[in-house]
Amino acid sequence: MSNRPSKRYLTKSRFKLAVECPTKLFYTGKPEYANTNNEDEFLAMLADGGFQVGELAKFMYPEGVEVTAKGVDDAIAETAERLKQHTVTLFEPAIVYEGFLVRVDVLVKRGNVFEVIEVKAKSYSGDVSEMVGARGGIKSAYLPYLQDVAFQKHVVQNAFPGSTVTAHLLMPDKSKTATVNGLNQYFKVKRNGRQTDVLVDERAKQPGLAESVLTCVSVDHLVNEILSNDLVFPGGSGRFAEIAAGWAKAYAADDPITPTLTSHCHQCEFKAPSAGPLRSGFHECWKQVLTWTDTDFAEGTVLDLWNFRGKDKLLAQGIYRLRQVQAEDLKVSEHAEGEITNPQRQWMQVDGVPPESKPRGYYLDDAGLAHAMRSWIYPLHFIDFETAAVALPFHESRRPYEQVGFQFSHHVMHANGEVRHANQYLCDEPGVFPNYAFVRALREALRHDQGTIMRWSYHENTILEAIKRQLDEDAQAPDDKDELIAFIDDITKGGGRAMVDLADLARKHYFHPSTKGSSSIKKVLPAVMSSSTFLKETYSQPSYGTPEGISSHNFDGVAWWQQDTGGQVIDPYQLLVTQIGALDDLAVQAEAINQGGAASYAYLKLQFEDLDNGERESLRAGLLRYCELDTLAMVFILQAWMKG
Repeated sequence: MSNRPSKRYLTKSRFKLAVECPTKLFYTGKPEYANTNNEDEFLAMLADGGFQVGELAKFMYPEGVEVTAKGVDDAIAETAERLKQHTVTLFEPAIVYEGFLVRVDVLVKRGNVFEVIEVKAKSYSGDVSEMVGARGGIKSAYLPYLQDVAFQKHVVQNAFPGSTVTAHLLMPDKSKTATVNGLNQYFKVKRNGRQTDVLVDERAKQPGLAESVLTCVSVDHLVNEILSNDLVFPGGSGRFAEIAAGWAKAYAADDPITPTLTSHCHQCEFKAPSAGPLRSGFHECWKQVLTWTDTDFAEGTVLDLWNFRGKDKLLAQGIYRLRQVQAEDLKVSEHAEGEITNPQRQWMQVDGVPPESKPRGYYLDDAGLAHAMRSWIYPLHFIDFETAAVALPFHESRRPYEQVGFQFSHHVMHANGEVRHANQYLCDEPGVFPNYAFVRALREALRHDQGTIMRWSYHENTILEAIKRQLDEDAQAPDDKDELIAFIDDITKGGGRAMVDLADLARKHYFHPSTKGSSSIKKVLPAVMSSSTFLKETYSQPSYGTPEGISSHNFDGVAWWQQDTGGQVIDPYQLLVTQIGALDDLAVQAEAINQGGAASYAYLKLQFEDLDNGERESLRAGLLRYCELDTLAMVFILQAWMKG
């Protein structure tokens, strides 16, 4: 029998997609359409341990039986046969009702009573009341998960009329602690084309292991609230059963649902460049509603407005193009020289930089930056952390989603402009909890002077505060606990040497049109690389990582300022993938690490004890290069601001 289903079903993943935007049902699963979520979701599941949670959860039900049929129709038939038993627990059974199909993670049947159990890698604090807001109503952070299991309950209830069906979420519980080291090592993820397999170690079968970090929570009262109230989605609302049935009918017939243009369009995963090989669902929706052509998009849309909550109001008024937005729509006052407010940043997206800034093509509040810099002490220290927070703890006595700081990079800039990559730290030894050694190494790197410390955004502060809590709560805290806490207090908010947030300076004092208002380092870096004469002159030669250039721990003779064949300056993070990785035979793994999710997954892989030496060294090389570029990027940006 063919693995292709006999009909098109609305599954739980497609239902979730339709809640985000019903029109997406027409684009999903079609290879001719771009879908950025395909790899993003896979990487996220790898990075946070989602695949491992699903496998560990099965051990809470040792009597459970997996529905193994590959094809949909075969799985439906196998499920129906197994459900003839009075009492049975099934993993991934296929339940159908009219145009609906759900593969339930865990289905427990006792006579005429069914428990629908959805396994999620979402963190849970041990108290179901955390899912409800202070004013009542389900919190937005939990709503998609609860709607998911509500859809499953709806299908099972209708498939077995007269039965009693209850809904549950099974999640990592942050109030619990792991009882073993290397819990994540018990589950190895293998990607075979589009198929993902998890190889389970025999050690995972020890009694009570799953219960040590997972909890099954009854959410039936919240699910019933969802089922009895209107389902709200972009473009409309209606009774849950009626809306779901309409979506199932449209999907079965492969009929497109008329799009509604809202602010949600900005996050559409079915978006592709107009000149690319794949079709763009996003552009097709807008063209259908507005009769636009490709050139209309080049002008920019209201979706591009940075951090603006009034996009839906503008769209409802028929304001779609960026140039249609008026200053009063943004509640912006006339921009004078000085610190940029959020409305002024948004208005510069619409109207361009102020007239006096047009010659250089970007706005820089030179006086404001100079004022901030007057308090800085040289040498300047630039630090960046790589961290992980996974569902299944790496280490005994640690909780799900506890922060692990496994790596940092440290550049130094002296008053005379000299730059060097001063230090780096990477703890990848399987089973070793790195956080306290991480802080010791950071303290040692920064203790030699009182120079100002730079970070980009809040992450470094957040991680250090988390490690401080771990030190405070640890019954077996190290002997130097007080010294480590004192160091953390000194360099975090309120401390005598509290770090300067360069992202905050970017928000207040810098705007480049290409960033679209963002102050993300991944947006600001390409902007300054394209506009700075100093960076072009300094880094267009392969001098980074040479004795006569800037010292480096991981690079040898790199030119960070390069242009593509069209004359565009290449983003250094892209160079990390396309060129620098090819400098040695460790390129295969190193090339993949040019963003944070990949870095977290690389650390997860490094925790496997049986990783062969070649792959281990390749992953280490990739992590060290990526983290070094993070602090070097901060240096580039500050140099561009200071020297033009």
